[in-house]
Amino acid sequence: MRLTAFTDISLRIIMRLAVAGEGELLTTRSVAEGLAVPYTHAAKAVARLSEMGLVGTRRGRGGGLRLTEAGRRASVGGIVRTLEGPGEVVGCEDDPPCPLRAACRLREALAQAREAFFASLDPVTVDTLVTPPAGQVLVSLTAR
Repeated sequence: MRLTAFTDISLRIIMRLAVAGEGELLTTRSVAEGLAVPYTHAAKAVARLSEMGLVGTRRGRGGGLRLTEAGRRASVGGIVRTLEGPGEVVGCEDDPPCPLRAACRLREALAQAREAFFASLDPVTVDTLVTPPAGQVLVSLTAR
């Protein structure tokens, strides 16, 4: 299974925020530049992560981004499930619909495989993603 670019960017943003220093001011622009992702994509990801309660944002002078305590403890499986949404792995109902859909067992097998993928990420927390050596690399990412 391949994650969407949106989920990938969102996870990278969470990881970078997880290693931010106490006084380090991170903005959406600085995080986007450090992670080498388009600002517009990062802004959408930050907005969604904020809606989910994982990232706190503050506007204006002295503002910026921070990972919330809920974000620090969040299950990666839960984050990915939410960001990826309930969609199907295959497009059985696409136009035109698959002629095998009435008798096919592949759809259910793929749905089970997708859930097993998410379940394997459930015990992984954001904190575990940033343990060494990943943490040091993330801290070194600065705007270019």
